[in-house]
Amino acid sequence: MYTNDGKLWIATGETPIYLEPKMANRHGLIAGATGTGKTVSLKVMAESFSDIGVPVFMVDIKGDVSGIAQAGVQSDKVTSQLEKCRVDVPFDFKEYPVMFWDVLGEKGIPVRTTISGMGSTLLARLLDLNDTQAGVLDIAFRVADEMQLLLIDIKDLKAMLQYIGDNAKDLQFEYGNISRQSVGAIVRSLLSLEDAGGNIFFGEPDLDIRDWVKTDINSRGVINVLDCVKLGTNPKLYSTFLLWLLTDLYETFPEVGDMEKPRMAFFFDEAHLLFKDAPKALLDKIEQVIRLIRSKGIGIYFITQSPSDIPETILAQLGNRIQHALRAFTPSEQKAVKTAAETFRVNPNFNTAEAISLLGTGEALVSFLDTDGAPQVVQRAFILPPRSFMGPVDETKRRNIILASEYYLKYKDAVDNISAYENLKGMAEQAVIDEQKAKQEEETRKAEEKQRALEEKEAERQRAAAEKQAERERIAAEKRAEREQQEAEKRAERERIAAEKEAKKKSEMFEKIATSALRSGASQIGRDAGKSILRGIMGVFKKR
Repeated sequence: MYTNDGKLWIATGETPIYLEPKMANRHGLIAGATGTGKTVSLKVMAESFSDIGVPVFMVDIKGDVSGIAQAGVQSDKVTSQLEKCRVDVPFDFKEYPVMFWDVLGEKGIPVRTTISGMGSTLLARLLDLNDTQAGVLDIAFRVADEMQLLLIDIKDLKAMLQYIGDNAKDLQFEYGNISRQSVGAIVRSLLSLEDAGGNIFFGEPDLDIRDWVKTDINSRGVINVLDCVKLGTNPKLYSTFLLWLLTDLYETFPEVGDMEKPRMAFFFDEAHLLFKDAPKALLDKIEQVIRLIRSKGIGIYFITQSPSDIPETILAQLGNRIQHALRAFTPSEQKAVKTAAETFRVNPNFNTAEAISLLGTGEALVSFLDTDGAPQVVQRAFILPPRSFMGPVDETKRRNIILASEYYLKYKDAVDNISAYENLKGMAEQAVIDEQKAKQEEETRKAEEKQRALEEKEAERQRAAAEKQAERERIAAEKRAEREQQEAEKRAERERIAAEKEAKKKSEMFEKIATSALRSGASQIGRDAGKSILRGIMGVFKKR
């Protein structure tokens, strides 16, 4: 690192060109055609930030940035560049404190975020959804939030989509129409995302971006290198990841106002992918983040081929500029050169547009902000060579750095915590159990009702039988009583008749005796005997 009163020496033009650390959070741009030296500028700035204790994040989309973890080597090219930069002090090659990260978890510590952390807006862009489908995705997020269901990974989102699809009729009055066609289209897009590695990127433990704000034992800022060689082949996933990272940066760090040096510096390579096909609402969000994040001590640096790749409203926020060569063979390329030239403060010593086309490798037009925050006059300058190795890091060294990291154990294994998928599955299983229970209870109720009906029918049958039996017994009793009465009456009648006959017989006998006695003129004794007999007979009758 070379400094002048704390300023970072980055290049040499008519004079040495320094970057003011307190202005480094005003963001910047490194532009130029392929092979013109953008990576060198990126590494020199990253090394300079690290040397003053500022942590750095940068994307390694070609694989050669990783060499910052190794010391550079002397070469004729380096010697020539040092001479052009008029470096007259010892130039020491050295390695820098590096942490390797990888969204796909192959060449670095895994970087994950949750579906909820990504948000429906960025996810809709990632899935390339139309407005209707994006609206359904918004509903899924809203329902999940109101049901307090965590959307962590892709299976959570699939489960949530299935839920709102199955309950579309119940939800439509509160949230609007939910077509099964839109739900199906989103699920198909999720399958494509899974194939592209999204199933690895979405999950837990999710990245705590504060883990990137670290210094080593020598107070140098740790350089966090995100391997994007493979990720870069999927522009949608790559750009959406960077957009999420910008948003997460903004939401995570508190306001700190102006600082003597940035809290952290972020370098986003292939920046044009961030803005390609982005809807206006998303561009407005990015502009807001870029404009406000500097008050949180964060410096954002975009690396792309031409300033025209960046929307003007965002380009206006990028105060520190390094412009490498642009070729102008076609009308559109000539227009891009003119646009790039117009973004600089004019230097009367040369034609800026012509200079852009004539710049050699390792040479650039440079304009940083001065201490008052105003752009300096552009200079045609040579970029200092990096102190670290220009090329990919040795894979054994990469692996050792990864395994030695305190964050390797924290992030290496995905954790499948209880979230929307498990809760909705549990709800579905419970619904099945409840349905089975209700069905069983209904069957039990029906069986009990049937049993009660049978019992009531049997009781009714027995009651009817008992009534019939009682009726039969009553009728039989009445008939017995009637027969007994008739028999008694007959018996009484027979006895009466018999008594009458007996009385008649005795009466006839008496009359016969009396008549006989009277007729025979019996003696007085006979008459007395007859009277006595008569009285006896009459007495018998009286008793009867």
